[in-house]
Amino acid sequence: MDLGIRGRKAIICASSKGLGRGCAAALAEAGCDIVVNGRNAELLAGTAAELRQAYGVKVTEVPGDVSRPDIQAALLAACPEPDILVNNNGGPPFRDFRELDRAKILEGVTNNMVTPIELVQAVVDGMAARGFGRIVNITSLSVYTPIPRLDLSSGARAGLTSFLAGVARTVADRNVTINNLLPGKLDTDRLRGPHEAGTVEDPKAAAERKARISADVPAKRLGTPEEFGQICAFLCSVYAGYITGQNIPVDGGLYVSAF
Repeated sequence: MDLGIRGRKAIICASSKGLGRGCAAALAEAGCDIVVNGRNAELLAGTAAELRQAYGVKVTEVPGDVSRPDIQAALLAACPEPDILVNNNGGPPFRDFRELDRAKILEGVTNNMVTPIELVQAVVDGMAARGFGRIVNITSLSVYTPIPRLDLSSGARAGLTSFLAGVARTVADRNVTINNLLPGKLDTDRLRGPHEAGTVEDPKAAAERKARISADVPAKRLGTPEEFGQICAFLCSVYAGYITGQNIPVDGGLYVSAF
């Protein structure tokens, strides 16, 4: 399916691996020139090279922590007039809320609420002036279903959701949409738990882990970054212009609600 965004320019934050990479790959496949970002420069370079080779689009690398103002400036210098922005960032680790001090709380809110808002502020008016814009925020199913020990992540992402819910309605008439994707249990490093970077899981251990984690998911499996990315790409397409201000769980039916 041609998504109608070939030649568009996209910034995808935290996209060297996992869900961000899945989104970058899907947008590159759709024909977008992309700017990718990640804290590990070597890993990012490998991702960029693979996407260039696979899809033949322009891929620009901006290594660094997207929460830093200088890295945000570098992203916008690499792509001054983006048509698409995918906000993504690593979440705080599992931790009892009693262990949080002010510094940790502010860091979590900065990474998962303030940073995406700053990037939306930087790009939304240009999108509106040009008559096309797609902003997708990768949040978490914990916005809907609180997860103990993930309270800081849940709170920061819920704050982002509420903040942008009103903003989305102010630019919808100029063909700019803002939506949120809420991943549930997807097969990323975060679900693998602590491990050495670059290590390969024993196939039997991986199968057992996936079966255990997905036991309560109606789909009886973990989602993949690839299918998550394709959903993101559709929300960025010309066909999704009438969808805005929405929270879309990508969770295999884990979140139980009729409405």
